[in-house]
Amino acid sequence: MEPTKLLTKGTRRKTLVTGSGSGSNSEQMEEDRFSRVAVSAYYKAQARGFQPGHELDDWLAAEAEEQQ
Repeated sequence: MEPTKLLTKGTRRKTLVTGSGSGSNSEQMEEDRFSRVAVSAYYKAQARGFQPGHELDDWLAAEAEEQQ
């Protein structure tokens, strides 16, 4: 994917990157993974009554499950 140079008012130039590259797909996959982990961590917290102090444990357990 090559950037396209656009001339704007005056002599300034802007660069516009068009199309979807592999970066877009991997970013979307990472966002999807983050969302799945967040939902899983939420349900773990809900199951224990949202008692404070276990947020990190919930998140790490959700990440570990996601990697399996």
